[in-house]
Amino acid sequence: MTRVWLVPLAFVAIGAVVVANQLRSGSPTGAVVFGLLFAAIGLAFSPLAFPRHVPAAEAQASGRPVIYWRPGCQYCLRLRFSLLGRARHAAWVNIWRDPDGAAAVRTVADGNETVPTVVIGGYAQVNPSPATVRQRLQPR
Repeated sequence: MTRVWLVPLAFVAIGAVVVANQLRSGSPTGAVVFGLLFAAIGLAFSPLAFPRHVPAAEAQASGRPVIYWRPGCQYCLRLRFSLLGRARHAAWVNIWRDPDGAAAVRTVADGNETVPTVVIGGYAQVNPSPATVRQRLQPR
């Protein structure tokens, strides 16, 4: 569980160092700006930026599109932000929290854990374009 928080915590820690340096150099405005910037980046790379994790078995049985992802993946982040409100129409499986989800990804990605992997209507795509996923995630 701690692995998913390493990247966001690293951004926050680096931000804290930058903020401290800004304060030492007498720039409270710079400290606030950099503090907010690094906090926002940390939030974006955290599991909090994604919908609630659904176990792979539950996601596959739901009949909804399934998106396999992992924290810190820039392609997952790009897909998540491009979907905006449509993201809730899919079941999101964090492969670092779910061994069955990781196994499902390996079966369609030539043994690799390449994410995002999207399964819609029984058809799996590894790292599809956000536009393709947006089109297929129309509200029902």
